[in-house]
Amino acid sequence: MTTRNELRLLPWSGPEGKPCYLSTDDSDGHMSRLADNIEAVQIGMAAELLQQAREILDNEDAELEALRLLATALTAALRDALRVATSRGHLLAAREPPRS
Repeated sequence: MTTRNELRLLPWSGPEGKPCYLSTDDSDGHMSRLADNIEAVQIGMAAELLQQAREILDNEDAELEALRLLATALTAALRDALRVATSRGHLLAAREPPRS
């Protein structure tokens, strides 16, 4: 049986916002590749959003609504980036050889 430390946290949520995990020994399987691709898209979107945030924040005349939308988008991007970082951290820890 696979332990929780060996499960991969997927870059999407399940019902009611609960985390989804993948149990597989095949890091090149369909679900693993799908998760890898979604993570890459999420990180790419976060990079684009960061550039947009710089532009909006550099504009001293930015409207409150634009700032609210920016904060909402940044919150979602940060959530996704943290999920990717957590998932990758668990993957790295699971692959480390046991310490003697």
